[in-house]
Amino acid sequence: MTIVDRQTRCFLGIRTVMQRRQEIGQQMVNAAPAAQYYSDQFPRYDSLTYRQGYHLSLPDKSETYSVEGGNADLRHYLTRLTRKSRCFSRCLVWLNRRLQAFAQAWNQRQLPNRARPFDKKHVIDFICLQD
Repeated sequence: MTIVDRQTRCFLGIRTVMQRRQEIGQQMVNAAPAAQYYSDQFPRYDSLTYRQGYHLSLPDKSETYSVEGGNADLRHYLTRLTRKSRCFSRCLVWLNRRLQAFAQAWNQRQLPNRARPFDKKHVIDFICLQD
């Protein structure tokens, strides 16, 4: 599950789940407050409490382009999420750690790239390697 800021394209929330449950969605919304929320008409999203903003649920994906773009970037950069392949994660804990590390590097990259569009950096430049 992901929550993406439309202006900066930063990940506000990212979580590996087997099922989209209400309590996990509510935790993510509480941790990433925003002024506006857009979603498809998945029933769980309508049952969440959006404290600071409003939620618009649409029958199509016309307003979810930021999240869909973020998901496409995740599939592009993380081979574990590539479709139609044999790459997959057997352990959700490690997949979640990889997603968190990627989201942190991605967010650190987004703001400088938006400030200087002619001097864009790659995601790999923002990954912190630990010994």
